Amino acid sequence: MDKSICRIGVFYDGSYFTYAQYYFYAEKKLGWLTFQPFQTLIENFVREKEQGYANYRVVYAGWYQGLFSSSQSNEKQLHSQRNRDTDLMHAGVESKYVPMSQSGKEKGVDVALAIDSLQVGMEGKIDVAVLVTGDGDLVPLARALMKHGIRVVVVYFEYEGNVKTSFVNERLLNACNYGLNVNELEKDRKYQGIFRGMFRQPEKGKEKEFEEEPAMPDIGDR
Repeated sequence: MDKSICRIGVFYDGSYFTYAQYYFYAEKKLGWLTFQPFQTLIENFVREKEQGYANYRVVYAGWYQGLFSSSQSNEKQLHSQRNRDTDLMHAGVESKYVPMSQSGKEKGVDVALAIDSLQVGMEGKIDVAVLVTGDGDLVPLARALMKHGIRVVVVYFEYEGNVKTSFVNERLLNACNYGLNVNELEKDRKYQGIFRGMFRQPEKGKEKEFEEEPAMPDIGDR
C-alpha cells in the first residue's frame, strides 16, 4: 500500500453546511465559514487519526444540495446561489445539485451523495471519506465504505440557533471510524487557531447579505 499520501474525499450535505455558515456569521458573529481552511482542518484531523502517511490531502470534494429552478427562485436565492457556486469553484469543490420537488423539499440529496462517494471509494481514489452531515440515513453508506477498506469520518455541527438546531444522528456517529464536532473546537487549545482561521469577514457594504436567514428549503429533522 502506498503510504506517500493519504487521499481524502469530502462529501458535503450542502443545506446542512449552509445553515452552519449562517449560524456562525449571524448568531456567533465569527465571520463566514469558508471552504479552503475548513478542508485544511479536515486534513489536520485525519493526520492526527490516521498516522503513518507522509502527507494528507483532500483530493476530491463534492457538494450535494437541492436546487430550485429559476422560475421557483427569487432574486435573493439566485444571488446567493451564484456566490456559493463561486466559493465552491475557488475551493475545488464540485457542485452536484438535485432538482427540488414540487413541494419545495429536498429529495434525493442523500442518495446522490451516497452514490458519488461509493463510486469514488470503490474506484480506489480515496483512503478516507469525510461526510459533512448529521443525517442518520447515511449509516448504510458509512458501513459500505468501511466494508471496502475506506475509513469514514463524520464532521458535524452541534448548536441551538434561532433559525435551526443542528446535531449529528447518534447512529451515524457510532457507525463511523471518527467524529469531529466543529463547534467544540472553539474551546480546544490545540485547534483554536485553526478554528478562528476558518472564518472571513464579507467585503465592506455586503454585510447584510450574510445576516439574512438563508433562502433554502427546510431540510427537516435528521
